[in-house]
Amino acid sequence: MTFYIQLKYTGKNFIRFIIDSNTFIKMKSILILLLILATGTGCHSQIKNQHNMQQPASQNPYYSRTDTSKLHVSNAEWKKILPHDLYAVAREQATERPFTGKYWDSDVRGTYYCAVCGNALFISDAKFASSCGWPSFFEPIRTNSVIYKTDNSLGMERTEVICGRCDSHLGHIFDDGPAPTHKRFCMNSVSLDFDPK
Repeated sequence: MTFYIQLKYTGKNFIRFIIDSNTFIKMKSILILLLILATGTGCHSQIKNQHNMQQPASQNPYYSRTDTSKLHVSNAEWKKILPHDLYAVAREQATERPFTGKYWDSDVRGTYYCAVCGNALFISDAKFASSCGWPSFFEPIRTNSVIYKTDNSLGMERTEVICGRCDSHLGHIFDDGPAPTHKRFCMNSVSLDFDPK
């Protein structure tokens, strides 16, 4: 058996593909196999990320929501303590994919803390809905909660936001936020812990 597939190309010309039944069955089998592999890989990755993000802060001796003293901990030490995904963002300045973090669209009231050290960073009253795909705030909870640093990576000049206590990367700040500050603190969800009111 032979299959003929015709596609109209320009109104005058036709493209004709001739596929025999054996080739059609092989192509169909390969497509199904690729779909199964893609789905399985995505599920495994999601489960792995959920596991990494659920490591309790109690395994981190530097984590405290009451101690505000400056921390001086080496990246080698943080690497032993932090989950892989948190270490990659907080200590290596990686960025989580947009619209994937657990807080990007949350409207629950409460306080956001640094996931590395427990420093209070933002309150939900300063959070606003933005279309960027990351949790966005217009101001920190205290002026010394965060520190600003020039970031010239990726061929552009941006302002990096780091934790005022442990110097971990949180995200970046932009001048397109709402009143009263007109600032948008664009944060990585993995860098944040949340305590609902």
